[in-house]
Amino acid sequence: MRPNARRTTLADIAQAAGVSVATVSKVVNGRGDVAPHTRVRVQELLHRHDYLAPVFRHTEAVESPTIEVQFKGSLKSYVAETLEGIVDAAAESGAAVVVSKASGAPHWARDLVSAGRRAVIAVTSVHTAAHLKELARSGLPLVVLDPLHLPDSRVHSVGATNFAGGLSATRHLLSLGHRRIAYLGGPAEAICNQARMHGYRAAMEAEGAPVPDGYVRPGEFTYETGLAGAAELLGLDRPPTAVFAGNDEIALGVVEAARARGLRVPEELSVAGFDDTSLARMASPPLTTVRQPLREMGAAALRTALRLASGEKAESHHIELATELVVRASTAPPPS
Repeated sequence: MRPNARRTTLADIAQAAGVSVATVSKVVNGRGDVAPHTRVRVQELLHRHDYLAPVFRHTEAVESPTIEVQFKGSLKSYVAETLEGIVDAAAESGAAVVVSKASGAPHWARDLVSAGRRAVIAVTSVHTAAHLKELARSGLPLVVLDPLHLPDSRVHSVGATNFAGGLSATRHLLSLGHRRIAYLGGPAEAICNQARMHGYRAAMEAEGAPVPDGYVRPGEFTYETGLAGAAELLGLDRPPTAVFAGNDEIALGVVEAARARGLRVPEELSVAGFDDTSLARMASPPLTTVRQPLREMGAAALRTALRLASGEKAESHHIELATELVVRASTAPPPS
């Protein structure tokens, strides 16, 4: 908008659409009692005129803010547990939460504003530079949980002490007597994966334990990465006696790959994971893993989003919560 240009009003939109101001107001506030074809026509005009709803002025929005929570891909255990923390914290604070899958639709941020959303929480970073630009224009603050990439300066984030977690898991395996320890992780460019891998390397270096070529393998944070990566590791001339996996899903894939080769866990191969989701506790054997406080991370993200939505400054641009090693039955001394 030009500095002296008149701001588009609801009356302008109503006149262009041939409807009442009350009807336009219902569309802006996400009310359901509007005919579908009328809603589409009004939304098109709102977008065309670059209209932003003054949601922060509504008493109802201030008393009961609504936060949009977005995730990408399937609803995995990691996502479900962080969502539980977000929802519990929202219930305590009197806020409402709407959960959706990340959308690439045009004007998606403006649609969220029109629907009365006050902030966005992304479970892992699912937003491109174009998304961030639209969020900035719409005035919606964004909080990213466990970001995959270095957050933009406009983004607040919540994560865990990934380096310390990688260090503690590897030190545990070293304390059991393992020296041939491999790291099977997530995407190479993901900052959480890099931190876990560097923690692993730091522990190996401090102990004087070599890391042979092929012992560090990136992938995705999926069960399939564990299956395929472990098959390659266990096929080496000198296979590892222990594998530290970048998350619990990868670790379970490693356990299955070992079983398929006739190897017993932990008697012939120790396996450690990261996250401490419900999968780790239900695994056979139960999984040694690094606990990320997923519910607490979700709650911290919700509190940060509410603070930003009310116009306050967040306590920190990035919040890191402590990790903790949880030792179960999937790790043991190496075979003699």
